[in-house]
Amino acid sequence: MSRTSISQVLAGALAAGQPVTVKGWVRTRRDSKAGLSFIHVHDGSCFAPIQVVASNELPNYAGEVQRLTTGCSVSVRGEVIATPDRPQPFEIRADSVEVLGWVEDPETYPIQPKQHSMEFLRGVAHLRPRTNTFGAVARVRHTLSMAVHRFFDQRGFFWVHTPIITTSDAEGAGEMFRVSTLDLANLPRTENGAIDFEQDFFGRAAHLTVSGQLNVEAYAMALSNVYTFGPTFRAEKSNTSRHLAEFWMVEPEIAFADLHEDADLAEAMLKSVFTDLLNERADDMAFFEERVQKGVLQRLESFVSTSFERMEYTDAIRHLEGAKKKFEFPVKWGVDLATEHERWLTEEHVGRPIVVMNYPKEIKSFYMRENEDGRTVAAMDVLAPGIGEIIGGSQREERLDVLDRRMDEMGLDREGYAWYRDLRRYGTVPHAGFGLGFERLVVYATGIANIRDAIPYPRTPGSAEF
Repeated sequence: MSRTSISQVLAGALAAGQPVTVKGWVRTRRDSKAGLSFIHVHDGSCFAPIQVVASNELPNYAGEVQRLTTGCSVSVRGEVIATPDRPQPFEIRADSVEVLGWVEDPETYPIQPKQHSMEFLRGVAHLRPRTNTFGAVARVRHTLSMAVHRFFDQRGFFWVHTPIITTSDAEGAGEMFRVSTLDLANLPRTENGAIDFEQDFFGRAAHLTVSGQLNVEAYAMALSNVYTFGPTFRAEKSNTSRHLAEFWMVEPEIAFADLHEDADLAEAMLKSVFTDLLNERADDMAFFEERVQKGVLQRLESFVSTSFERMEYTDAIRHLEGAKKKFEFPVKWGVDLATEHERWLTEEHVGRPIVVMNYPKEIKSFYMRENEDGRTVAAMDVLAPGIGEIIGGSQREERLDVLDRRMDEMGLDREGYAWYRDLRRYGTVPHAGFGLGFERLVVYATGIANIRDAIPYPRTPGSAEF
């Protein structure tokens, strides 16, 4: 008999009395004096385990069933039993319980049936998806991923696979991981003593990408509406609950578009993916509401039902300067907004998400379109109550002479961006896009406090386990 997922059984896909086979891992086992064992089996297909009732009439009851401990894997064949008067609508009366894998030493098994600290679970990241919290995070992450792809696919966008290895710095910040096959104990040198990267694998210095934006822009100049969704890397030595060295980015790019159309796309995408999450993962979201962060459900429901405020950066600064609240970081025109500023604007001043637009050019990247005032660029940040910035984007600079001037001002080598400049030389058009840190989206959706718990295997300064 083929395996049936526990989510199907609990959803009533099989009628009571039907034969069924489920396979999974034991969460708990409880024995009764009546000669029955109640085994909670979980296969990850949904939040809840299913209760298996095993009788002492099973031939392996004393030798195996009563030895089952948390983490053992089993194959259960039996009959679906309706239990309308109990918390779960169905359970399984076992005809056989086959042990597929024992836990070597139950006393030292790391994932005991009790509450563990997040710090402890990061140390056993290969086992933590067996817990309620991280199983739920994994399913939410999957649902959000599919919702992102579905949103863009339904709107005629094409998914472009941009390179992981690059020779361009999209942010111009220089915080990049180097990719090299050179012998570190015997580095080749040029005549002036610098490392000779011409002898490296790619014939020049190469790094892990910080963003797929520049590459996906090229495809927007041919396919109009595109996006990339993949891993990105920042060699930023920041040991905080908000930073990762490896994370995933969603980066759409739209041709023939300005900043306002970019903001509309960002709002529509966020509302769409959160709506899908609320519709598809009610079981996991109920857990996050009850055990992780009270109010997370109401926050998402409010998010998808309200329109986003549009606000000029200059106006945002004016509101902040007039606030009665004392901020840790001083506010004045020309500074980037800190999280405390973003949260005050969304939570106390406006009370809903905000798109802040047109930032000072000195604090933004070289590729952002310079506005007519010469002081600002067509950049935007989407700010959400409870977290602050969740999306950053801009209209791109499509004028070659202005792009070149901005690159010169920032000390960037034009030759290294020759291919990017070509996009302005051959049929340039106005275009715009944004970047969404996917783990930040997961954090916002679940209420998880630390971004290291929003990705399966976190990479942070001094830590690359598993």
